[in-house]
Amino acid sequence: QVQLEESGGGAVATGGSLRLSCAASGATHPQACMGWFRQAPGKEREGIAAISELGEATYYADSVKGRFTVSRDNGANILWLQMNDLKPEDTAIYYCARAWGNYCGGVLQHSAVRFWGQGTQVTVSS
Repeated sequence: QVQLEESGGGAVATGGSLRLSCAASGATHPQACMGWFRQAPGKEREGIAAISELGEATYYADSVKGRFTVSRDNGANILWLQMNDLKPEDTAIYYCARAWGNYCGGVLQHSAVRFWGQGTQVTVSS
């Protein structure tokens, strides 16, 4: 079992920045592809960023490409999502996710996720 705990959410004005963290604990080895999802009110949960097991490859949804950056520190078992130039449409609950395996190939799909975090709220005001 792996436990994932997000932090860093909050309220910010349009154009602002936030940095989300996801601390992993438990059976974290071997490492796996990890990613971030978000779910806005009334919408389905969508994958927005993913990073390969060693961090050499990253993937982004078009909606966040160029504004969000995913990174990881395997030694500390932490995943980050740096979010810049935030927009009201970025308002959502953000979830950290760990895949079943080490292959990403793109942003994660629901079926690829083995463990979920509990989520952290991000609210962007206009």
